[in-house]
Amino acid sequence: MEIVSRVYDILGDDGRFIRNKVFCEEQGFVNEFDETDTLVKAAWHLVLYCNNSPAATARLICMNRKEGRYRIGRVAVLMEYRKMHLGSRLMQELEDIAKANGARIMEVSAQCRAQKFYESCGYNAHGQTYDDEGCPHIRMEKNV
Repeated sequence: MEIVSRVYDILGDDGRFIRNKVFCEEQGFVNEFDETDTLVKAAWHLVLYCNNSPAATARLICMNRKEGRYRIGRVAVLMEYRKMHLGSRLMQELEDIAKANGARIMEVSAQCRAQKFYESCGYNAHGQTYDDEGCPHIRMEKNV
């Protein structure tokens, strides 16, 4: 299986399709898309393609350039492509982009059910859990 990654400066149809399937249809989120998705160069949007079909996506935002703080979010893998380590690949590729742009601290707002995945990527939980549309989340960080 050929896996190809592409980075976009705006959320395109492929990334939108994946996020809608995973977050809206599977998980029931309503407020999935925001202004960061439509502003050119507000974020890096990474899409992984398996045999030319969109399979996984995530985005990277610079939160504070002076502090070197970057946030990875909206990590989504279509159901039929799970257990292929695409989530880890998304994280690594976006961390590499962030480091090339001066990142020192990476952060994620993780669904609590995915906390172990982010821990396997080197992230540590910080603070208390909080609710996002009825789904418990926790802030996690990693020094790079």
